[in-house]
Amino acid sequence: MPKRNFYITKSGTIKRKHNTVWFENEKIKKAIPLNNIDSIYCLGQVSVNSKLLTYLTQNGIIMHFFNYYGYYSGTYFPRKSLVSGSLVVKQVKHYEDSVKRLIIAKEIVKSTLENLIRILEHYRKHKKKVNKFIEKIKDNIYKIKKCNNIPELMNVEGNSWNTFYASYEEIILNKFKFKKRTKRPPENEINCLISFLNSMLYTKVLSEIYHTQLNPTISYLHEPFERRFSLALDLSEMFKPLITQRALLKLVNKKEIKQKHFRIELKGCLLNEYGKKIVIKEFDERLRRTKQHPGLKRKVSYRRLMRVEAYKLVKHLLGEKEYDGFKIWW
Repeated sequence: MPKRNFYITKSGTIKRKHNTVWFENEKIKKAIPLNNIDSIYCLGQVSVNSKLLTYLTQNGIIMHFFNYYGYYSGTYFPRKSLVSGSLVVKQVKHYEDSVKRLIIAKEIVKSTLENLIRILEHYRKHKKKVNKFIEKIKDNIYKIKKCNNIPELMNVEGNSWNTFYASYEEIILNKFKFKKRTKRPPENEINCLISFLNSMLYTKVLSEIYHTQLNPTISYLHEPFERRFSLALDLSEMFKPLITQRALLKLVNKKEIKQKHFRIELKGCLLNEYGKKIVIKEFDERLRRTKQHPGLKRKVSYRRLMRVEAYKLVKHLLGEKEYDGFKIWW
């Protein structure tokens, strides 16, 4: 049975007592079944101790932390059992070689744009007037070949995302308003959903990278910086259309998420606890969906596709097979 995620939306303490892990606060005390858990998501203000972290390390369980405002704060990684110095060297060499780096980065952006088009084509089948947005993104795919450096490539991708966001005027059915993408803080409900879902996706991709020999701090599209796992940013780009955007549009258009699930503060528009639970439920259900994989000849979950993507990058770095980024094939 595939391991699953465990989500904590309330504030409290997680501690180990004997061989059981408990979450507790003034109102509740609940055991966390670790035998089938891959990652724990702490979306409330949560305290932990060293006994717990030792236990998580022994069981290979990752813990992601989000702050009061729903922003990603950090990750506790158990000591990796899968390590490869030679692969790290190859990762670095592909980053330092501008030609090799650009090849990987271009494939990531091309795959992302093709996936955006697939999402728009889905809505075109449902009589939405999105042809002009599809054509603009197709034009940008042709521009990728002419990009000579990462900033030019990032500009093409950013322009394509702005085009996709402009399609909301045709796709979104309810009263939620969206003019432009705003972050930290998100100014409205749609921006809030994008930011929250992107953070959840980033951490899920990071969890999948952990189960490979890749170093998550060495990336190709995004510039590696201190205090962030930029390879997770790279790989998550290709999954944003499938995971973040499809989840958001379903929640909004089917009115599963409403204005009462948000709160407005000085820090912008934020999900309340009940709103987080609704979004997390949709996000987690989407991760567990499966499709027949044409290469593997078996059904693969969306979540597993992220790890497959990491393995594909490993093969490219080792010179075994040219990298072909994730593209929605169904």
